[in-house]
Amino acid sequence: MSLEVPGARAPRVRVASAIDFKSATSGVHTKTMRNELNKLVGAVQDPKTQKAFDIEMQGFFYLFTRYLVEKSRNEILKWDLIKSPAADQIVPYDKLPTQINNKHLDKLAVLKVNGGLGTSMGMTGAKSALEVKDDMTFLDLTVRQIEHLNTAHKVDVPLILMTSFNTHEDTLRIIKKYANQQLRITTFNQSRYPRILKEGLLPAPKTAADDKDKWYPPGHGDLYNALLHSGVLDQLIAEGKEYLFVSNSDNLGAVVDQAILEHMIQSEAEFIMEVTDKTKADVKGGTLIDYDGQIRLLEIAQVPSDHVEDFKSIRKFKIFNTNNLWINLKALKRVMENEGMDLEIIINPKATSDGQAVIQLETAAGAAIKHFKGHGVNVPRSRFLPVKSCSDLLLIKSDIYSLEHGHLVLNPSRVFDTIPVIKLSDHFKKIAQFQKRFKKIPHIAELDHLTVSGDVYFGRNITLRGTVIVVANEGQRIDIPDGCILENRLLSGNLNMTVSFSCLPYGCF
Repeated sequence: MSLEVPGARAPRVRVASAIDFKSATSGVHTKTMRNELNKLVGAVQDPKTQKAFDIEMQGFFYLFTRYLVEKSRNEILKWDLIKSPAADQIVPYDKLPTQINNKHLDKLAVLKVNGGLGTSMGMTGAKSALEVKDDMTFLDLTVRQIEHLNTAHKVDVPLILMTSFNTHEDTLRIIKKYANQQLRITTFNQSRYPRILKEGLLPAPKTAADDKDKWYPPGHGDLYNALLHSGVLDQLIAEGKEYLFVSNSDNLGAVVDQAILEHMIQSEAEFIMEVTDKTKADVKGGTLIDYDGQIRLLEIAQVPSDHVEDFKSIRKFKIFNTNNLWINLKALKRVMENEGMDLEIIINPKATSDGQAVIQLETAAGAAIKHFKGHGVNVPRSRFLPVKSCSDLLLIKSDIYSLEHGHLVLNPSRVFDTIPVIKLSDHFKKIAQFQKRFKKIPHIAELDHLTVSGDVYFGRNITLRGTVIVVANEGQRIDIPDGCILENRLLSGNLNMTVSFSCLPYGCF
């Protein structure tokens, strides 16, 4: 069995010289990996399944070979060539068009990256099935948004869901309930790559049917290959779609913005990345840079160790990537079918369930900007509202936000347009723990900062204002009773019993 299937479109290897590539492909690790992948492919019986699996393994093999080439060359980013983006590389949001043509929506499709499991929050199924607001899930909100768009403007914006092997079956089951909604939903599966054993650089799985723990989805940078090989890219173009809005399914701020679409059309941009101002909470986020005269995405994993603190500096790198991307579909087809993409490789060390050290080779979707006529748009922070933790979930579930047609809208009674800082300890880390510790989500419209540490439980109809810090010492527990108002309070559990409060209109003591 050979990995070189006629007609298969494998990613180009453009970062290495021909000599480096020839050397790498003749190396021991490469030959061994190729043999192991051939065995995996050869063991698949069904011809159609085998062909699709073979194409996936080709994609992985090229990525692995690039990894070996780059590792052997030991090239690092030249820090002196990195500059902040030029003024024309980042467009301020308030400079976008105000005259909107609703019919341009008929040229748009929306894609949600829907491959995450939410394991860090204790979930076992698709993260997008988590209820986040008014008994509605991430997917429910997205469907409501696009359905309203289609109904209000009499257009046809389809929803595309890129799943992973972890979430595909879950997603197919969930979307059945949307059968009567005013939108079309298409799903496709991103690639499944074998984890690489750190010791020996061999694939972790021994057969294509091996346990999920032996495989991984190779990051959202796989979007472009998966769109092409699934046929979805050609399908969208055949339907007359010209633009694709891509975002993560857990970013509740990533709604269709017609001003950005209008700007893309007028500027004839092929690729737009939404960026927003960096805060201390975002210092690890990828950022747009000018690298030797070319706009590029810089991720912290690519930064030399002696420049990590420079990368985190808000003074030099003022913006970060929200992973809200706008892509010209015809330009994408041109790039994929001609020069291909050489997205920077992100090395992600992991361990299997049986303790084996493995590495995952991943890529980031935003890194594709260097292949296009593209730039950034500096958007309001409200377009970046990811739910990565139960602290984020508390904020979204609270009265800080209400819903309008699936969009989150900031509470108008809030004095400041900033959102509270919420820090919940590991006692609240998993969804089940979070739900058990809040009988009902507190009223926080007037909250600035909340820190909760230790074994703490919240009753019903609690109001938090200003800065509130609640700390239960080791082995102790604090119960905040129903109806309590906490305003600019520090509560510390120094008793090994339930703390009793007297609640008055001006707070608890």
